[in-house]
Amino acid sequence: MAVNWGVLGVASIGVRAVMPAIQRARNARLVAVASRTAARAREAADALGIPRAHGSYEALLEDPEIDAVYIPLPNTLHRAWTLRCAAAGKHVLCEKPLSVSAADCEEMIAGCRQHGVVLMEAFMYRFHPRTERVLQLIGAGDLGEIQLVRAAFTFQAREPRTNIRFRPDLGGGALYDVGCYAVNIARAVLGEPQEVFAYGRVGRYGVDEVVGGLLRFETGRLAAIDCSLTVPRREEYEVVGSEGRLVVPHAFLPGAADAEIHLTRGAERTVITLPGADQYQRMVEHFGDAVSGGPLSLPPTDAVGNLRVLAALHTSLRTGAPEAVAR
Repeated sequence: MAVNWGVLGVASIGVRAVMPAIQRARNARLVAVASRTAARAREAADALGIPRAHGSYEALLEDPEIDAVYIPLPNTLHRAWTLRCAAAGKHVLCEKPLSVSAADCEEMIAGCRQHGVVLMEAFMYRFHPRTERVLQLIGAGDLGEIQLVRAAFTFQAREPRTNIRFRPDLGGGALYDVGCYAVNIARAVLGEPQEVFAYGRVGRYGVDEVVGGLLRFETGRLAAIDCSLTVPRREEYEVVGSEGRLVVPHAFLPGAADAEIHLTRGAERTVITLPGADQYQRMVEHFGDAVSGGPLSLPPTDAVGNLRVLAALHTSLRTGAPEAVAR
């Protein structure tokens, strides 16, 4: 069954990546896009060949043909519009982070459950075959007992005066924007951390621009993460076990190129190459299958765990002291 999609907003990530992925997906039809002005909605619709353009978000939610909505709005708007989508009977794929607090996220989950709609966080890298292969290797014990995860995602954001990433009122900052990826892969490998410590820099616009953090897990296992909006691009993670380690380059945005895993065990070094894949398309297709009754491999409760860690890192950054992760 094909899912009919609408999109709230014409954010760059939607126009460049997710809307084209919906159009390519085997089980999806992109039927409408909305913006706060009719002109912007029509411009995006014409550029991408989308049948309908709505001049308000409310109009899109009233569209009876739409089954599911993709939300690429600023972080602080995710909660309100997810709840409004749910009340309108629309399934929701929402950009990461799912909200700006675990409490908001739990409210979103409850609202979607109440109205019988599917909710998922748009962590596209989790649907790449390479990520799936990494977690299979770890689960099979190929690296032995995992001791350490190191993850980094940094880049230089443009035009900070007009970039929403530098707006604290819209949920900006490096931790929410790219640190969430590093936290997510650490949790996928190691589970839920008990305590964190963060150190970094809050810049002139009032958001965290550079952050380094340590996450402490049971039995002394550790994750070291760093993220930034102001230093050159780096995106990779390393998983270290008692019997070996693996490194994943271009970890979160590999594009359509073949993707590598660099595996080291003793003196043996292996490069595992997986064929290129469209992780956005795979995410949309998985979500569509879930809407049709299939399993959801990334439940929204995972977003709650990620936000609890991000909240602890924000608190530690502010206080300069270790912070326990809420349960």
